[in-house]
Amino acid sequence: MDLVKFEESMYQLILETSTKLPRDVRRAVLGAKERENAGTSAAMSLATITNNIKMADDQRAPICQDTGLPTFKIKTPVGVNQLELKTAIRNAIALATKNGKLRPNSVDSLTGENSGDNLGGGTPVIKFDQWEKDYIEVRLILKGGGCENKNIQYSLPSEIEGLGRAGRDLDGIRKCVLHSVYQAQGQGCSAGFIGVGIGGDRSSGYDLAKEQLFRSVEDVNPIEDLRKLEEYIMKNANELGIGTMGFGGETTLLGCKIGVMNRIPASFYVSVAYNCWAFRRAGVSIDPENGEIQEWMYQEGKHIDFTQNEEEKKSMSSQKVIALQAPITEDQIRSLKVGDVVQINGRMYTGRDAIHKHLSDHDAPVDLNGQVIYHCGPVMLKDEAGVWHVKAAGPTTSIREEPYQGDIMKKFGIRAVIGKGGMGPKTLAALQEHGGVYLNAIGGAAQYYADCIKAVEGVDLMQFGIPEAMWHLKVEGFTAVVTMDSHGNSLHVDVDKSSLEKLAGFSERVF
Repeated sequence: MDLVKFEESMYQLILETSTKLPRDVRRAVLGAKERENAGTSAAMSLATITNNIKMADDQRAPICQDTGLPTFKIKTPVGVNQLELKTAIRNAIALATKNGKLRPNSVDSLTGENSGDNLGGGTPVIKFDQWEKDYIEVRLILKGGGCENKNIQYSLPSEIEGLGRAGRDLDGIRKCVLHSVYQAQGQGCSAGFIGVGIGGDRSSGYDLAKEQLFRSVEDVNPIEDLRKLEEYIMKNANELGIGTMGFGGETTLLGCKIGVMNRIPASFYVSVAYNCWAFRRAGVSIDPENGEIQEWMYQEGKHIDFTQNEEEKKSMSSQKVIALQAPITEDQIRSLKVGDVVQINGRMYTGRDAIHKHLSDHDAPVDLNGQVIYHCGPVMLKDEAGVWHVKAAGPTTSIREEPYQGDIMKKFGIRAVIGKGGMGPKTLAALQEHGGVYLNAIGGAAQYYADCIKAVEGVDLMQFGIPEAMWHLKVEGFTAVVTMDSHGNSLHVDVDKSSLEKLAGFSERVF
């Protein structure tokens, strides 16, 4: 094989996966957009999502800043040197990271050091199988941390929240799958997709669940019981009312695929792999002689171009928004309420897990009084003149900062935090006491928000790596929705409560 050509083919696969959603996923997103009620936060979110997909297409830039842990599934004819293929894939991963198509996401679990090139122990994930066909098949999925954290595994029999007892049968599996959608809420960038693995052990069950995500959204399960279950879940999960970003709405789930394998008598696992709307997967067949791409996968059916029409542009531009100039006063924050749409101008600072831990123990490197913290780990590139540029900058899941957020806001005078998925009771209490607000940005909309960032004005704490550093960003028209205000109100609490009540309506046996 020409390994140089194979490496080039793998780079193209990575580029395509990171920047272009497959056609079946686009059709699912379009369906959600068409079902949504005009004028709602969910409709605004879906308009932003489709705009972001178009921007990523045009700019060949990452759809979402969190390019996850690249996972390759490869089938090779007997006799192909898999060690050579693995080396070529690692080279392609490093190059894609250098060129800003992947965010450096490989972190040493003991030292916290970021490798900077997405290479390290266990990264990327490369799984080989042999088959009798005469070509190489390579499939890649980029699954971000926000949705990865909403994976869940059930051991049956069990008591399931809102649904009661789940036994070791198809109806017990049904309850697990419905609950998996409920528990994700908006933290996994809903509306989402799920892959379900029935059986196996704890590790093989999760592998089977993630393997289902490589299926087409529109395929039909050959196992009749599972086909019926997939259809049931798709119909009824969307009755929970969680909606896009957890704002409430008509579509909570965009796809459900279920697989099954044998188990041992003592164990019965139901494993669920949750994936966000930014469902980045692609596949190619490769000529084993010359290493060139023969065919692309997931490209069946009509391509959907998400260019906004004039009516959509008018609807977006006519939306009532409240402009905020950072630094922001307490009086301005106290005037906001859940449901308000705001646009931030001025300076904001990124801060993720490492920054929040650091600020809890140290002074801030800058004056944060009245300022905005953005839960974001951007994709950054430095040009030849040494100037940093933002290549992708959507929000990360905020709930991870719950142990720190309220205390840090009060300690440094921070008035607003931006993220996705909402936060918990400790932060909500601090917002009310201190005069703060939580703003929900649209998860996965990395190009939409990168376009709002007009300059990088500085950076601190680079020892934590590019995603975890504190970037000083000049922004214009940065749009987000108030979902937790300074009066004790939380949209996330309200949606969780109402969706749990609806979940309980599915407790009676169906299968």
